[in-house]
Amino acid sequence: MEILDTAFRRASLATPHGQTKAERDRLRAKLKVVRSCATVVRHLRLEARRFAKPGLTPFEGALVAGAYGDGVLDRALLRLRRAEERIRDLSREAELRVRRASSAEELGSEVRACYGRLSSFVREVDRDIEVVRDVTEFLRHRPRLEPGAPTLVVAGFPNVGKSSLVERLSSAHPRIADYPFTTLSIAVGHADLGFDRLQVVDTPGVLGRSHRVNLAEEEATTAVGKAATVVLFVIDPTGTAGYTLEEQEALLERWRAEYPGVPILDVETKADLGRRASGRMQVSATTGEGVENLWSALRAQFEPKGELPPMEEAVEEAPDAEIEEAPAPPPRRAGRRARNDA
Repeated sequence: MEILDTAFRRASLATPHGQTKAERDRLRAKLKVVRSCATVVRHLRLEARRFAKPGLTPFEGALVAGAYGDGVLDRALLRLRRAEERIRDLSREAELRVRRASSAEELGSEVRACYGRLSSFVREVDRDIEVVRDVTEFLRHRPRLEPGAPTLVVAGFPNVGKSSLVERLSSAHPRIADYPFTTLSIAVGHADLGFDRLQVVDTPGVLGRSHRVNLAEEEATTAVGKAATVVLFVIDPTGTAGYTLEEQEALLERWRAEYPGVPILDVETKADLGRRASGRMQVSATTGEGVENLWSALRAQFEPKGELPPMEEAVEEAPDAEIEEAPAPPPRRAGRRARNDA
C-alpha cells in the first residue's frame, strides 16, 4: 500500500549524527521507528480530514447514508482513529525496546518487528481507507449547502424542465438536454432574496416509485426531505417528457403526505408549447413567460427580511455595539518637497 511505501521510504532516509557507530545505529533505529509510525498517522489523518470538525452537515450525512448505508462512514472513521491510537502505542513501545537493545543485530530485529506490526495495523484498515476515499470523492461532486440558509429545491419527474427553470431562477448553469436523466446528481445555484442569499438546488428526476429507486432518485428525495425550505415541484402537462399528468400528480401528493412540514409549490412548465385551464401557475423557461409571477410566489413563501437595498438594510440591522468607529488614518509624513521648502 502506498501509505506504507511512503512511511518506509521516509524512514530509510534517516542519517543521524553520533560520535560512535553504536550511537549512530541506535539513533538510526529510533528515527526509523518514529518516522515510519508518524508518517502513517499523518496519512491516516489526511485521509479523514474532510470529516474533521465541523464534520458533515445533516444533508451531507443523509446523502452519504443513502449512497453507502447507515453508519458505514462512521465505522470506517472510528477504525481509522483506533488504528492511529494503536500505532502511537506501537511507536512508544518500539522506542523503549530500541533504547534497551544491546547490539546492532538486536536493533535491526526491533525495527523489523515494528515494521511488521505497523504493516499489519495498516492492512487491517485497508477497506476503511477505501470507504473514506470513496465518500470524499462522492462529496467532492456534490455541492456543500450552507446549513440554515433559505433553500429552494426544484424537483419532479425527468425531462419536465427543472434544469431550465433553475437556470432562469439562479446563477446555476446545469446541463440541459432533450432526453431524461440529464441531471444525474444535485447541483446548486444562488439568487438574491432581499437581504438573504437563496440556495437553488437542481435535482435528478424522480420516477415516483416507492421502491427500486436508483442513487440519483435517492439524492433528489434526500434534498426534498433534508435540505428544502421550500420545494418547487415542476409538472409537465404537455406529455413531451414521456410521463402522464396522473403519474406526476401522484408523486406530488405522496410527497405532500410524507413531508408535511415542507411547503411545496407546484408549477406547470413548457407554457410555450401549450396552455390549459388548470388553476396552476404556468411558466416557460424558454421564453421567460410567467417567471416573474413565479418569483413573487416564491418570495411570499420565503418571507425575505426586507425590500431595502442590502447595504442600507445591513446598516439598519447592525446593533449599535457592533458598529465601531473607523480608526483615524496615521499622520502623513512630510514629503521631500515640503522638507525642502521648510
